[in-house]
Amino acid sequence: VQLQASGGGLVQPGGSLRLSCSVSERTFSTDTIGWFRQAPGKEREFVAAIRWRERNTIYADDVKGRFTISKDDAKNTVYLQMNSLKPEDTAVYYCAAGPRAIISFMSNGAAYRNWGQGTLVTVSS
Repeated sequence: VQLQASGGGLVQPGGSLRLSCSVSERTFSTDTIGWFRQAPGKEREFVAAIRWRERNTIYADDVKGRFTISKDDAKNTVYLQMNSLKPEDTAVYYCAAGPRAIISFMSNGAAYRNWGQGTLVTVSS
């Protein structure tokens, strides 16, 4: 399984970006797709996740209402629409895939077996 994250870049505070995660195949091992991020000097943290089949979604508290995760079945792609971006959103964003997980576990990195290479998001004026 290969994941390709893209869409990062430089954006001003209050701006928007849409990240894409292309998944090479949809199997039982890619039923849960998550986005994580890691800022310089900080640990990796959960951002959002979605299940392919049930479309259940969960978000980290600090992105709720600003970020939206969605999927395109035909393109095997998961998106992360990020609005009202803040400087503290600056990080390398990674997408990851894992087997179907209970909702409460979808925010845990251990639920994911395959990781993409990351895309840098910089929020700065």
